[in-house]
Amino acid sequence: MMLLIACGQKQQTAAGGPAAAPVVVASAVKRDVPVEITAIGNVESIKSVQVRSMVSGQIEGVHFKEGQDVTQGQLLFTLDKRPFQAVLEQAAGQLKRDQATAQNNQMQASRYTSLEQQGVISREVADQQRTTAQSTSAAVAADQATLNAAKVQLQYTDIKAPITGRAGAIMINLGNLVKANDTPFLVQINQITPIYVTFSVPENQLEQIRSLSSHNLKVMAYPKGSRAAGAEGTLTFIDNGVDPTTGTVKLKATFANRDRKLWPGEYVDVVMDLSTIRDATIIPTKAIQSGQQGQFVYVVSAQNTAESRVIVSGATYQDVTVINKGVAPGDRVIVEGTMRVAPNSAVKVQSTVPTGAAPNASQGSEGPSTGAAR
Repeated sequence: MMLLIACGQKQQTAAGGPAAAPVVVASAVKRDVPVEITAIGNVESIKSVQVRSMVSGQIEGVHFKEGQDVTQGQLLFTLDKRPFQAVLEQAAGQLKRDQATAQNNQMQASRYTSLEQQGVISREVADQQRTTAQSTSAAVAADQATLNAAKVQLQYTDIKAPITGRAGAIMINLGNLVKANDTPFLVQINQITPIYVTFSVPENQLEQIRSLSSHNLKVMAYPKGSRAAGAEGTLTFIDNGVDPTTGTVKLKATFANRDRKLWPGEYVDVVMDLSTIRDATIIPTKAIQSGQQGQFVYVVSAQNTAESRVIVSGATYQDVTVINKGVAPGDRVIVEGTMRVAPNSAVKVQSTVPTGAAPNASQGSEGPSTGAAR
């Protein structure tokens, strides 16, 4: 009991009050704060084509490597041309035969017409010959169409890249038989440059985004969990409706992606800048407390006492919050040690951290704000 009394006496101040609580503070400062929206985005190819054969045949040649960049019109696969060449030659022969027959029938029709005019033969006989000539002329037109179709089929044996992009894995290899428009496809080509990043935002932010969409809103895409080595793009698409199940609207940003930082299918952190709040008063977000009267902070007075102030907060950006009312630039707010602080109680400032920095390493790094600058 004597020891407890002695310890209690040591913890009393000279005035008889409780010992000052140790705290860490940060100063409220003025700074330009970006108004931004953060989201999780998915990288998508602007164009993606699954290459299939238009005709059935055996793969005779593969003229590219998996993962290779290909250009539009580049030869990818070759099928065995012999069956199609034979059909083409057959159609050409049929055309020549019918052309000769049609030419002969046309001359016969001309002679019969002349004889009809001389009264040597009846009109009925002349009409029959003219009909025969017209029939063979129609056959020639049909043969020409058959020949053209055979040429097209022969051209389909050279399978070329429909777009410029990067080829994926070869699904059917050399020597295999393929069927027209069969599954699986031969290879998939994805356009890499430029490329889309698709993301969704809450519907309550749609009006602001639409009002600024004509200003070429800048969109940054970062690797997951990082704010380094970002790619810069521009907002190019706002969906024409809000998803009723999630209350979000889909957006797309286009990135030149010349350095190929973005890859189809990957997830990225998206940051879209809307505007900038000039000369905003900001404090660390973790200094803000919630009470019965709303949000408040502890401000350290000149007498080293904790003053409780009700605040009106605004936008957040990373680990700081804009304060619209209640705190002035230069005020010292408590960011660590608030659990041991009471209004108007004495405090002892252990250290001061820059606004926007974590008080100590044990707290870890702050991730990107998911509702920044709302």
